Amino acid sequence: MTTFQELETQFTSGVYGKRNLTLVRGQGSRLWDDQNREYIDCASGISVANIGHCHPAVVQAITAQAQTLLTCSEAFYNDRRAQLLQKLTRVAPRHLQRVFLCNSGTEANEAAIKFARASTGRTGLISTKRSFHGRSMGALSLTGTPKYQEPFLPLLPDVTQVAYEKLDELAEAMNENTAAVFVEVVQGEGGVRPASQEYLQGVQALCRQHGALLVVDEIQTGLGRTGKWFASEHSQIQPDIITLAKSLGGGFPIGAVLMTQAIADKLEPGMHGSTFGGNPLACAAAIATLEVLEEENLPQRAAILGQIAFETFTQAKLPIVREVRGLGLMVGLELKQKVAPYLDALQEKGVIALNAGPTTLRLLPPLIISEEDWRAALAIVLETLASNLNAKS
Repeated sequence: MTTFQELETQFTSGVYGKRNLTLVRGQGSRLWDDQNREYIDCASGISVANIGHCHPAVVQAITAQAQTLLTCSEAFYNDRRAQLLQKLTRVAPRHLQRVFLCNSGTEANEAAIKFARASTGRTGLISTKRSFHGRSMGALSLTGTPKYQEPFLPLLPDVTQVAYEKLDELAEAMNENTAAVFVEVVQGEGGVRPASQEYLQGVQALCRQHGALLVVDEIQTGLGRTGKWFASEHSQIQPDIITLAKSLGGGFPIGAVLMTQAIADKLEPGMHGSTFGGNPLACAAAIATLEVLEEENLPQRAAILGQIAFETFTQAKLPIVREVRGLGLMVGLELKQKVAPYLDALQEKGVIALNAGPTTLRLLPPLIISEEDWRAALAIVLETLASNLNAKS
């Protein structure tokens, strides 16, 4: 009998490297494979399942909306879209009261590129090395990871990449043609590297000085992951644009671009669009997700559980761990060895985790994970890292 893995391997494109695991069910912070084996999820679909898997509120919202209206283009008004826009701007920083809805993080960053160029009349874009902003051609041009870019060169012109946390490099790169600077508060794919408050405030100051827009990519960090609704709040900066996606729909695909009124004033009908952006089904899921985040005070919960993790790993002083990094429930352990064998070992012990580069172990559990499950997962991580797998192999 053909297995699910064999079937998928036979027909898939081949662009994904897959782990030897077939996941078929999820509930809260737990996942089950096709053999009905249970796992503690410390990946959340790469920071997608912030409110856990199959949250009853999201399931109910999607079910009800699927029986009412699935699609409605932005050529018409829609009740669910209107409600989402109102709710999203209520939790957003007060100066960001205009929203473009799309379907993913890369689409959000593509839109941000266009809005920055359209509203400033400039073409220059600056991003940072080790960043990750998406895989479509515009977003990929911003992504500061050569291995993702090289097969698709040449990319978008007028894009410059500078070192993260190096204000002098950014200052040198900026000029009268700079439309926007794109930055992550925490570089997720780049190793779970939080930026300092001094750096982020310096980036903002340089943008203001040169008349460029500050675009903060909160696709992985937004909506409670770092202990606040938006990671940019930690450094008290005011981005001109924030891009969102991943966890916004509670597992259902949706992206958003939050922007100032001044930027929206420069945009015209027909300048950009999306067939599925702002569809009622995605909006219903996002409304329910935002309500759960708010009612269960999940950003604060992420801060508390994140502190438990940092204290646990710092006090353990494992020889294999070079550095403990992160913010809230976005935790990175930089190892002195390759991380891949440890991911496999954790999976065998019932914990699903991620890498962030070749040597960094990344933990992104749902924000609703119980303290008992979280401490159990941390104990398994400590036990696994103490086994020094690479040295044994």
